[in-house]
Amino acid sequence: MRLRFIFGEVFSGLRRNGTMALSVVLVTFVSLTFVGAAALTQMQVDKLKGDWYDKVEVSVFLCPDNSPDIQCASGLATKAQEAAIKAVLLDGAAAPYVQSVTYESREQAFASLRASDTDNRFASLTADQMQASFRVKLKDPTKFEVVADAVKGVPGVQNVKDQREIFKGLFSLLNAATLVAAGLAAVMLLAAVLLITTTIRLSALSRRRETTIMRMVGASRGLIQLPFMLEGAVAATLGAVMAGAGLWFSVRYLVEDWLKQSVTFVNYIGGADVLTVAPWLLVGAVGLAVVASLATLGRYTRA
Repeated sequence: MRLRFIFGEVFSGLRRNGTMALSVVLVTFVSLTFVGAAALTQMQVDKLKGDWYDKVEVSVFLCPDNSPDIQCASGLATKAQEAAIKAVLLDGAAAPYVQSVTYESREQAFASLRASDTDNRFASLTADQMQASFRVKLKDPTKFEVVADAVKGVPGVQNVKDQREIFKGLFSLLNAATLVAAGLAAVMLLAAVLLITTTIRLSALSRRRETTIMRMVGASRGLIQLPFMLEGAVAATLGAVMAGAGLWFSVRYLVEDWLKQSVTFVNYIGGADVLTVAPWLLVGAVGLAVVASLATLGRYTRA
């Protein structure tokens, strides 16, 4: 009987304030969509870092002929110097961080360049103008500085480059997109809280006579306030469900069906990632409604 009364009051309140309740649903939907998009974007960034950082290498470029650099004043790196550099990488201070080392001669570098030069932009180059190098794969890509410091001062080394620099711009852009989505989500969540508060206040005012009678006959404060709290929770939950569904369809059809077919070398987020985020959106929506309701009900449900 008590449950029937509570749910009856909930649906009665939603019907009386239908326009405001719909506004709560829509604002919650938009705000939680931004929250979910921010979370999914960050998950995508983490996937890209995990995949690409594991594949990138550190390039130790050896001194070429006629280099203006002071460290290459003695000219082309000798075989003895190459052996010493390799020893530092495999057996010296850098060894604990190195997974593998591959030597690329000037001839091999020239062959690779010619194979990729479909427009013949480097047709005038010769193998003697190329640089030999060591391609170093690290066990932990974040330990670049340790390896670089170990080999920079070794005779025959011109410079050391980290291929992760190639991706820094992309990751900065994606991180900026995450921050923008999170900022918009914060603004929309504030709007949702204000709307929920207004909806609950209007509902409480419209039924103030009823709540006064309930208190006079001995109804507890929790029983009086629960229908109003549930009104906000129902509206916010509907918005969260819509946000989860919207994110799932976006990932399913835009990412999995379109992006994966267009750009095949990237490991994208999928529907499983949306299902990981969606429950938190529901929890957030209910928590948002409860907090907003409690902030309002103490004043407007007094006898």
